[in-house]
Amino acid sequence: MPDAADNMRPDAADSLAAVQETAFPIVGIGASAGGLEALEQLLAGVPANSGMAFVVVQHLDPNRPGMLPELLQRSTPMIVRQAENRMKVRPGYVYVIPPNKDLSILHGALYLLDPVARRGLHLPIDSFLTSLAEDRGDQAIGVILSGMGSDGTAGLEAIHGRGGLVLVQTPETAKFDAMPRSAIDAGLADMVAAPGELPRLILRRLLHPPPLAEASELERTAGNSAFEKVCILLRAQSGHDFSLYKKSTVYRRIERRIGIHRLAGIADYVTYLQANPQEVVLLFKELLIGVTQFFRDPAAWAWLQEQVLPGIIRANPPGSVLRAWVAGCSSGEEAYSLAIIFREAVAQLRPKERVELQIFATDLDPDAIARARQGLYPANIAGDVSAERLARFFREEAGKLRVSQDIRQMVVFAPHNVIMDPPFTKLDFLTCRNLLIYLGPDLQKKLLPLFHYSLRPGGVLFLGSAESIGGFTDLFTPLDVKARIYRRELSAPKPLDVELSTSHPTAPVHANDSPTLTMPPNNLQTLADHLLLQKFAPAAVLTNAEGDIVFISGRTGKYLEPAAGKANWNIHAMAREGLRQELIVALPKALRSAEAVVVHNLVVGGDGEKQAIDLTIHPIQEPAQLQGMAMIVFKEVAAAKPRRRHRSGEAATDPRVQELEEALQKASEELQTIREEMQTSHEELKSANEELQSTNEELQSTNEELTTSKEEMQSLNEELQMVNNELQSKVDELSATSNDMKNLLNSTDIATVFLDNALQVRRFTSQATHIFKLLPGDVGRPLSDIVHDLDYPDLQHDAQEVLRTLVFSEKQIASRDAGWYIVRIMPYRTLDNVINGVVITFIDISEAKHLEAELRAVRAGNPKN
Repeated sequence: MPDAADNMRPDAADSLAAVQETAFPIVGIGASAGGLEALEQLLAGVPANSGMAFVVVQHLDPNRPGMLPELLQRSTPMIVRQAENRMKVRPGYVYVIPPNKDLSILHGALYLLDPVARRGLHLPIDSFLTSLAEDRGDQAIGVILSGMGSDGTAGLEAIHGRGGLVLVQTPETAKFDAMPRSAIDAGLADMVAAPGELPRLILRRLLHPPPLAEASELERTAGNSAFEKVCILLRAQSGHDFSLYKKSTVYRRIERRIGIHRLAGIADYVTYLQANPQEVVLLFKELLIGVTQFFRDPAAWAWLQEQVLPGIIRANPPGSVLRAWVAGCSSGEEAYSLAIIFREAVAQLRPKERVELQIFATDLDPDAIARARQGLYPANIAGDVSAERLARFFREEAGKLRVSQDIRQMVVFAPHNVIMDPPFTKLDFLTCRNLLIYLGPDLQKKLLPLFHYSLRPGGVLFLGSAESIGGFTDLFTPLDVKARIYRRELSAPKPLDVELSTSHPTAPVHANDSPTLTMPPNNLQTLADHLLLQKFAPAAVLTNAEGDIVFISGRTGKYLEPAAGKANWNIHAMAREGLRQELIVALPKALRSAEAVVVHNLVVGGDGEKQAIDLTIHPIQEPAQLQGMAMIVFKEVAAAKPRRRHRSGEAATDPRVQELEEALQKASEELQTIREEMQTSHEELKSANEELQSTNEELQSTNEELTTSKEEMQSLNEELQMVNNELQSKVDELSATSNDMKNLLNSTDIATVFLDNALQVRRFTSQATHIFKLLPGDVGRPLSDIVHDLDYPDLQHDAQEVLRTLVFSEKQIASRDAGWYIVRIMPYRTLDNVINGVVITFIDISEAKHLEAELRAVRAGNPKN
């Protein structure tokens, strides 16, 4: 790959560094097992004058000194340093986390912290990337490389939420792809590439940031067909319509995606969306703004707890269950906040009977709902939740905090589109905080009447600090304008202008209404059939085996009514008093026997209105499309007249009447027996369900312990993998050094013998075998056992003296083959300055000695010279 600097203009890097001298981007790199090679490839592509700083956070063995700075320095022209406390971050530097420390950043300075979690999962990458997002905002860049587990995903989410850049190594190029895949599956990656390609992508983004449209241009562009096409593609794939959201908010997210892909404009982006369905998913996640926290706006929550909740609790009868809806709950913090202050308010009031609160928490984002259901949050929520609440309502788990079971059971989480799905009703409390600010005026005007419809009279609406009820002062009265808390007022009912989707599109919105049939004009038979259905046919419903209504004919309001809460088109939930128990028995009986079941003289109704009916259930066998369904027919009949009595008050003694009375009494007794048996069975099933629930909780606890153990083993495996990589690198260095030393010694042609403190052979060069009769197997033998050709009986003694005095010895020694050597004995010193034997070198001076002897002989033969 060409160097990333080659893709820049000659003065581009210098100008980039100059512009970012005071506000330069900081790149946080997270890596784990198998990440050393990826780190080297990434840093090798970054020029020294890039204008960026890099902070490397890796899972390290806490009990070994860090060698990562020395290993990385070989791959980059930048300066690599191990991070120190309060060290100021500077561009052109690479900072490496030290072992057994957590790393954070504040105002451009690094801070070392002791790890919080002594047991369980340790997530140093998440911790640093989160602090980097908070400190640097859109100047933060997060990179995730090879590694095991999911560390880094939460940190990337923080960077992504603040407009920073997120890059991930392609899983195919990673030795361990768990960390990259976790980030990609979470939909956080702006760019995915091999490590060597990442520097070029970062530099390109910094040199050419996405353009921000001017207000006038935004208005022109947002209204054109390209913007609408983006909304159509989003709706087609996600099922959600963003066309009525605030266009400035939506277009800002679109601009960010355009800049990431280096496209010319929104028209090109439409083409890109059509060719890449995955990009539609990423844009959808961009538009889901999930910024929330516990007790956001603490003063408003305190006012709600002290001034509002006590009144709601006192206004309801003892032992009642209150209902609340948290719309746009994101990852669940506000829903749990409401549950916590309710528990505290009840504990302070101490009502005679226990009062419960059922909270329905909904959001458009299914991933956020999944996180909310877990109820597991990072330890840094301690900044938003008091220590007393943490101790009472949370428990520590694997270095994080999980809401207590008591609080978790109060909240039901579900994916829900507040704009399109049916609302929750009969609510005592509704909170919708910081959702309306992202919606256009038309949607706001639709939602506020919907909220009024959902609340009971006197119910409370809680909005965000930047939201208000606008012109709907006839629907809500402010209790505290600053806290944005309002009370629902009585007002004349108005039709709701809200399009709601249900799971049964053929069912009418209200069961009391007759269905409107669309008929072709000028068709006498169709008109006549329609008239007969309207005026003379009995009311009926078509249901499946579970009781879900798929079709309604005639007026059924006397027999059925919508159930409170989320729309539920099941006949068992909608049946009025006097009808429900009979339906539970008769519907399965008719489907099992495949014969019609008739129940006579049922008294059905409520609110003072009673009606006698005959209930008929017809199982359907044909046509095949309706097989397995049942037609339930409601036929009104006259109320049974009371039996005539004699003046004496005794009943007539007609045998037929007595027979019928006995049959009726017998049927009544059998019905009572069946009801008692059903009640007993219900209690037994309830008991069994509780036992199963207890067993399930135990299994869940065991599973959580196993998960924690697995995560601990995974963390240990990552540390071992990292140590193995470092040791392998050291082995490679030692091998290279050994080869260099071997070639150096061979090139000098000097015989050398290395001895340990016991004067045993440790190592020798090949030239030493010409003097000593050494073989490879002689390593470890005493030097005195080795035969040599030197006339040097004091060799052993001199070596011992050098060990004792540490003063080297040098002598000229003759050999038995007329050779001469300078024998030099020196102490063997280690890198730690420890004496660990001696080194004996033998320098061949035979030629010099022979020349010297010849010269002496010549001088001896010529005395004059």
